[in-house]
Amino acid sequence: MQVLEGLEAVRRRPGMYIGTTDLRGLHHLVREVLDNSIDEAMNGVCDRIDVVIHRDDRITVKDNGRGIPVEKQKQTGKSALEVVHTILHAGGKFGGRGYKVSGGLHGVGVSVVNALSSHLRVEVHRDGKVHMQEYQRGKPLGPVRAMARNEEQPPSLAWKPARRLTGTITTFTPDTQVFPVIEWDAAVISQWLRETAYLNKGLWLSLTDERNGTSESFYFDGGVVSFVRHLNKAHQILHKPVYVERSFPENDTIVEVAFQYNDSFAERTYTFANNINTMDGGAHLTGFRTALTRTLNFHARKIGALREADPNLTSEDVREGLTAIVSVKIKEPQFEGQTKTRLGNAEVQGQVATAVNDALGQYLDENPTDARRIIEKCLTAFRAREAARKARDLVQRKGALDGFSLPGKLADCQERDPERSELFIVEGDSAGGSAKQGRDRRFQAILPLKGKILNVEKARADKILGNEEIRALITAVGTGIGDHFDMKKLRYGKTILLADADVDGSHIRTLLLTLLYRHFRPLIEEGRVYIGLPPLFRIQLGKEVRWAYSDAERDRFVKDLKSQARAKREDRKAKKQTEPAVPTNSDEGTDDGKGGRDPSIARYKGLGEMNADQLWDTTLNPETRTLKRVELADAEQADFVFDELMGSEVEGRKKWIMANARKAALDI
Repeated sequence: MQVLEGLEAVRRRPGMYIGTTDLRGLHHLVREVLDNSIDEAMNGVCDRIDVVIHRDDRITVKDNGRGIPVEKQKQTGKSALEVVHTILHAGGKFGGRGYKVSGGLHGVGVSVVNALSSHLRVEVHRDGKVHMQEYQRGKPLGPVRAMARNEEQPPSLAWKPARRLTGTITTFTPDTQVFPVIEWDAAVISQWLRETAYLNKGLWLSLTDERNGTSESFYFDGGVVSFVRHLNKAHQILHKPVYVERSFPENDTIVEVAFQYNDSFAERTYTFANNINTMDGGAHLTGFRTALTRTLNFHARKIGALREADPNLTSEDVREGLTAIVSVKIKEPQFEGQTKTRLGNAEVQGQVATAVNDALGQYLDENPTDARRIIEKCLTAFRAREAARKARDLVQRKGALDGFSLPGKLADCQERDPERSELFIVEGDSAGGSAKQGRDRRFQAILPLKGKILNVEKARADKILGNEEIRALITAVGTGIGDHFDMKKLRYGKTILLADADVDGSHIRTLLLTLLYRHFRPLIEEGRVYIGLPPLFRIQLGKEVRWAYSDAERDRFVKDLKSQARAKREDRKAKKQTEPAVPTNSDEGTDDGKGGRDPSIARYKGLGEMNADQLWDTTLNPETRTLKRVELADAEQADFVFDELMGSEVEGRKKWIMANARKAALDI
């Protein structure tokens, strides 16, 4: 038996602390350091945080909080600064004296970052002094030492205070022994900072990327109200945002909510506890939805929009077209699991419900026109839900959604274990025919779709269920959709989208992604959705054939083939061997004007242009194909992009296209 002590356990089993050592785990390191600075801001002792991505892959996080204590800690006899960086679960978050509220509940953050960094340097400005310590793979390179303020420092670490001469500067280099790839995504970090600025009005955050010389800053006086306005930019809104803020001194809880209805059919509700995005909701989300449903029902009956005999609006009805931010700050949050994606504090449910019920009731009384608009929106959703239920009942009676009556166009596979099977959703019947012939029927199923499916961003549930192609897809996948989604009924472990490499194919992929994001979102969240990449070019010289998936790859293959052909000719000349001329067909290339031949290049825009064998070799065969997994790193940004591109607002779509036109690769 081997007992691992201290940070050695972190280095041996990093996945237990950061989830994974891929790019997601790499970025988790930044989040852990950032959370310490955000905790200072939440406790009112920090109003500025700066993040720097250096050219050499180092990251610096600076704040103007109180600075980590440096005095000796009684239990260990070491500086508190060293204890925090070298011992798990050490810090001021557990006794309750250092922080009223904190996101870093588990207390492993900065020590784990230290353990997984090849080098870490921390600098503390506190009590008029500057102290510094450096570490290598979690071990101190020396004791904490005092520095003079004018002591020479690397330019990137020079202290630039906002309002205070206190704070902490942490610079770390991720360890290549732990992380196979170190590649910082500025967009991911930028979104964290933007989100944090919305949730903490008055906090200034900045990101500087030295790799390309860019910088951006975030500061929002409106807080969560600004957040809601940002999310609703692509929509017609029905009323001004409703804002709720209330403190509960008995357990030091602060509830902050902002919400607004728009003209869309999708709900966008994001919940946070101590600035941590609780993606799976929890007590605060339940409290919000309960109060929203109860209060709107009460007011609808009060004004006569619902009669006594009418059934109540459901939670589903009042959430259509809703954009909401629910944020709570609580002294002792009870997160479910190390990932902190669900809040478990039961008392928070009642506190959020009370705050929302009181504030919303007052808002509806004081704004009768807005109240009428909101309730009419909910009543329309109620009527559409009833129509969708009838449509669902009808197709279920016909056996179209029960899983036992699969669509006739589906070519199913023999494998019944979802984890060992895959579903290809293929554009067009001709391509579907080639795919059915070329697939491995043991584990690959093919579902050809006819034409462009319905844009679900502009459609209600009853219209979606009435669409034949979407119904076939729902049945094939097996999980159901929306609130009826059940992952246990999944029929295929991978869902792979295959479309032509032209404008129409891109549009069809976008329509399918919109459908999957809005109604099969857990598939994307679990990494089960892929985009198949058929080749763009077939390149042949003599008997050698290569497939290229991009213009750059095509050019490289052409260059390689010509170089190989030239080398063979020179070799033959050197050996003075003569060979009779052999006639060549058009596939073997054309004369390049230099006594050699150019490879022939065929451009493929449609899957149907390839025969079954070619489709298997290039697109279906797991050994040779190229797949891109669809990932959901940022739900809010994904929502915004789908709204802009697929929603009803033409002006917003036009602005987005103009802003991103330079990034487009045109095939003319």
